[in-house]
Amino acid sequence: MRMLALGGAAMLASTILAPTMLASTMAAQAQAQAPTAASPTAVQTAPFAGAAAETATSAPATGVSSAAPAGGTGAGSGAAAPAATPAKPATPQFYKPTPGIGQPTDRIGLQPQETANGQYAAWFHDGVLLPIITGICVVVLFLLLYVMARHNRRSNPQPSATSHNTVLEVAWTVLPVLILLGIAVPSIKLIARQYDTPKPDLTVKVIGHQWYWSYQYPDNGDFEVVSNMLTPEQDRARGEPRQLGVDERMVVPAGAVVKVIATSDDVIHSFAVPAFWTKIDAVPGRLNETWFKVDRPGVYYGQCSELCGARHAFMPIAVEVVTRPQFAQWIAAKGGTLGGKAASPDATSNSPISNPSATTANPGSFGGAVAGAKTEAAAGANIPVAGAATSSK
Repeated sequence: MRMLALGGAAMLASTILAPTMLASTMAAQAQAQAPTAASPTAVQTAPFAGAAAETATSAPATGVSSAAPAGGTGAGSGAAAPAATPAKPATPQFYKPTPGIGQPTDRIGLQPQETANGQYAAWFHDGVLLPIITGICVVVLFLLLYVMARHNRRSNPQPSATSHNTVLEVAWTVLPVLILLGIAVPSIKLIARQYDTPKPDLTVKVIGHQWYWSYQYPDNGDFEVVSNMLTPEQDRARGEPRQLGVDERMVVPAGAVVKVIATSDDVIHSFAVPAFWTKIDAVPGRLNETWFKVDRPGVYYGQCSELCGARHAFMPIAVEVVTRPQFAQWIAAKGGTLGGKAASPDATSNSPISNPSATTANPGSFGGAVAGAKTEAAAGANIPVAGAATSSK
């Protein structure tokens, strides 16, 4: 009986005290979880806030890091904030597209040509090829109509038994030969002019990528410009031709001989600007060379002309021809320099493979530097060096 009485009293006491103990426990847990000081940027510094966390923890305008204490006496508290890096000048674009110049038109024929080679090619096309092609088509059509009208079963029931005609056979052999010779002379002359590069005033290395272009200026500090196609909305906003506008143009001075060295980073591309009569393949691991000279400032467009993958149709080319002062301004905006070392008329003249003597004639080249290092090492050790002699052969 006494045991039962004690058990009932314990159960009664636990029933009465349980709510009070539960309430005190919950209050203690809430107090332990509460932050010591509420932060106005608590939501911004949460992991789910993404990039806003960087904004919340960035340094204030006074240059003092937010991680340092407000009245701190540490080494970092008295240090001056680093000076802001000056922004580069905005890339200038001097000219807007001119309808009918340097871009596709509705006319039948070639685009208006802006180079001497292009004008010669246009004359060859319009003044030589078209008349010859037109004359051949007219003669062949006349012969077809004549044979249909004269030599049919109704008009000529008794066919001719002629099997040979010396005059006719000589004529249809000699006449095509003369036509081909007439085409070959200006054609070979045009090809020779395209590949006979005069002394260049500027060298631009054109590199094709999938699917964009990049342009390097070795004569002006060796900086690089990466050119990507604009969106249709950006084309309309800037007044660019559809799918021909780019964010970075290839800029060259007017009246300058521009040597183009073309190569590729991945697959075969083709650098083509119709208004310059310029088209050269960009092949991986190989340097191809062409040139142009344009006197009229403006913007001229082209495209990749070699099937190079899924986005082949989205590799436009935009060349902006500017005046000399404008070119100097553009070079400065890109961080380049003017008055650099003149470009070599032969892109491989300093190559130890095609020109082995360049390794000793040009000590600034890689081969010359290696040979010089070997010679100095041999002089210090008083031993002959075969490698240095081999590199100079």
